[in-house]
Amino acid sequence: MQMNRIPGRTAAVAGLLLALAAAPSLAIEAFSADYRASYMGMEATARMTLESAGKDRWEYSIDIGGMGARLEQSTVFEVEGDQWRPIRSVDSQRGTNGLAAMLVKRRTVTADYDWDRGQARWSGDVKEGRAGPVDLREGDLDGMLMNLVLVRDVAAGKPLEYRLVEDGRVKHQRFQVEGTETVEVGGRSREATRVARRDGKREIIAWVVDGLPVPARVLQRRDGKDHIDLRLTAVN
Repeated sequence: MQMNRIPGRTAAVAGLLLALAAAPSLAIEAFSADYRASYMGMEATARMTLESAGKDRWEYSIDIGGMGARLEQSTVFEVEGDQWRPIRSVDSQRGTNGLAAMLVKRRTVTADYDWDRGQARWSGDVKEGRAGPVDLREGDLDGMLMNLVLVRDVAAGKPLEYRLVEDGRVKHQRFQVEGTETVEVGGRSREATRVARRDGKREIIAWVVDGLPVPARVLQRRDGKDHIDLRLTAVN
């Protein structure tokens, strides 16, 4: 649900993308989901996975590749009751050849969330003044985890307001439910709940289908133009 990055940044695109569990009380289960993707006008494919990372921990990742570019993002999070909190996330992107090699800047950023100390820090290709530390509060999320919690909360009918700790700063995120629309998933028409966040010239829109563990579609727009568009093709 955040790929909110400029061309040199993946932004929780990937991030926006995943969600699991129809309600907080349901058990988390591993899965993989395939998407058809469009990134800055380039056609690509994306795969998102959720896997166990040990007792009470899970790793959610997304890998988008095609047309000479590769975007990868992952987060390890801990589950404690209905609280899901980030432990460590890695965000990387690179252009490998062709036009993408010029448009997509090579970049890797790692975030560590130390809940014992109550601080988050960033390392790698970080901007000046964005390495932290940033004080953590109970309920804080990173971009990837926000997407999981977002879809979970849509199904549960909860308020869609979050405190995102990312890129060395705190961002308050608020999504609105905009009604229902019909989307196509694997050649079938399905009814989806549309939710969106609009912040100036940026928009993130997600379509959530009841019974599916991931969004049926995620669209990020910049200055009124489509920037990243992911459409679900299969879930395993």
